[in-house]
Amino acid sequence: MKFQKFIDTAPLYAKAGNGGNGCCSFRREKFVPKGGPDGGDGGRGGHVILRAVPNETSLIGVYYAPHQKAEHGGFGKGKQMHGKNGKDLYVNVPAGTEVHNMETEELVTDLSESGDEFICAHGGKGGLGNVHWKTSTHQAPMEHTDGEPGDDIAYKLILKLVADIALVGFPNAGKSSLLTKISQAHPKIGAYPFTTLNPIIGTMTFEDYSRATVADVPGLIDGAHKGVGLGHEFLRHVERSRCLVLVIDMAGTDGRTPHEDYFALLKELELYKKDIVDRPRLVVANKMDEPEAELYLEEFKKETSLDPIPISAEYEEGIEEVKKRIEQMYRTAF
Repeated sequence: MKFQKFIDTAPLYAKAGNGGNGCCSFRREKFVPKGGPDGGDGGRGGHVILRAVPNETSLIGVYYAPHQKAEHGGFGKGKQMHGKNGKDLYVNVPAGTEVHNMETEELVTDLSESGDEFICAHGGKGGLGNVHWKTSTHQAPMEHTDGEPGDDIAYKLILKLVADIALVGFPNAGKSSLLTKISQAHPKIGAYPFTTLNPIIGTMTFEDYSRATVADVPGLIDGAHKGVGLGHEFLRHVERSRCLVLVIDMAGTDGRTPHEDYFALLKELELYKKDIVDRPRLVVANKMDEPEAELYLEEFKKETSLDPIPISAEYEEGIEEVKKRIEQMYRTAF
């Protein structure tokens, strides 16, 4: 399977079209010796419009084409003919894209759902033709105005994935393996940290054919809430998820005890954004096929007063129970 590069931040330099100039013109028709002014108005410049669409999953399109320029409005013509409005330019982005002012970093808008639109650069107004200046005492006006310039604004786009459920854990906890067993996603899997460098979204299909999206968020490390190890880039993809599945390495593979991992994960989530830990969550004890896992599981239960779901994602043990419990949590949360 070929994977597209994942981009979740991108600059956008939006230049709307200028308004067309108004026209200075006079009627020149046979048998009409004093036809008077007939200059038409210029057309409006095209807008630059951001549009959230369901088939976009990354900001890669904007990243490689940051300068987006809309069409200018047409000039007015004689016979009071208005110039053509400039064509609006639509820039497609994924749902979940935040739009920030580049200079102030202020949040301007949040395109959180497919179909959301935002005019990020307004086209300039068209100029006025000389017909507007005709009066009873000013029969042949030469006045007309130029079109106004369109907006020229720089933005920073930040994508926060919109997924119903987020799989969260330290590197090498087995989140990617679990995602392949419960959904239709096929992430890269390996026995080393940070195999998943980009968020991956899969889809779970329940017995009634309803669906939920599941995000495999890259593994967190201590200090992620401060940006350590790309922590902010990873954690922001948890923000919009309604439910969490905490995947714990019950074999203590990386030298930490499972209950230490659990409390460290909660700490990182809470320090990043306090309300995240208040969302519905499941705890999954992965790698139960490893020799020390049973002892670690008993210690985990004692230290946390929790009863996690024991599984082995590699050998597909406990997967049906996880899917059932995720569905129950999902339906309660929604």
